[in-house]
Amino acid sequence: MSSKVPARPLIVVPAWNEEQAVGDTVREIRAATPDLPVLVVSDGSTDRTAPVARAAGALVLELPFNLGVGGAMRAGFRYAVRHGHDAAIQVDADGQHDPTEVPALIAKLADADIVIGARFSDDTDDYKVKGPRKWAMVVLSKVLSRIAKTRLTDATSGFKATGGRALPMFAEHYPAEYLGDSVESLVIALRAGCVVAQVPARMRPRRGGTPSHRPVKSMIYLFRAGFALLLALIRRWDVPAAAEPAAADPVGGGHLT
Repeated sequence: MSSKVPARPLIVVPAWNEEQAVGDTVREIRAATPDLPVLVVSDGSTDRTAPVARAAGALVLELPFNLGVGGAMRAGFRYAVRHGHDAAIQVDADGQHDPTEVPALIAKLADADIVIGARFSDDTDDYKVKGPRKWAMVVLSKVLSRIAKTRLTDATSGFKATGGRALPMFAEHYPAEYLGDSVESLVIALRAGCVVAQVPARMRPRRGGTPSHRPVKSMIYLFRAGFALLLALIRRWDVPAAAEPAAADPVGGGHLT
């Protein structure tokens, strides 16, 4: 882990059919962090996500198939490594993450390899989750806190900064399975000796699309989260923390414009 603040961060926005929100999200990111390039990974979108993001000023990497957030982020990590960036900050396309909080995540990378923007912390109590989703998040956070040997209150947050030893490792080994981009990726990083930290972050309403916080979906989330954690803990991950990036195209190919 480096003790320096990253010099060339890249903001990565995974997006699947987010034409309603991605343009405003990119413009807001560029206004808040004008010196940072923005890469939108259009994850097999069938709508106008790619041209809308491009018109807003982002670089766009178009994947031919929908791979999920994990696959889209692995492509983003590979792009970052191959183009000389030393950090990648994940910002969701739906506008729920506040890009004015990106500098705090980047600054914390001086002390960690991964920094989570935590929705549940002593300084952010306005984001409420109830029922099975809350139970799952509490259990996941407690287990991962024990592995990390530090308090992590929001293991499933999609607002994260990755740098140091974790960036080249994730460019090769970032999991694409359901919840792999949060639960399993943290287990991989911690077992490889990476340092994980968090800073408080606030969530905002979605700009578009449909939220998934319904009772039935919440119960499904609970069981899937438990299974994802169990799988992550029992799988063997012989992954070096400073893996060299591969020379192949990102996760099977993609088109950058």
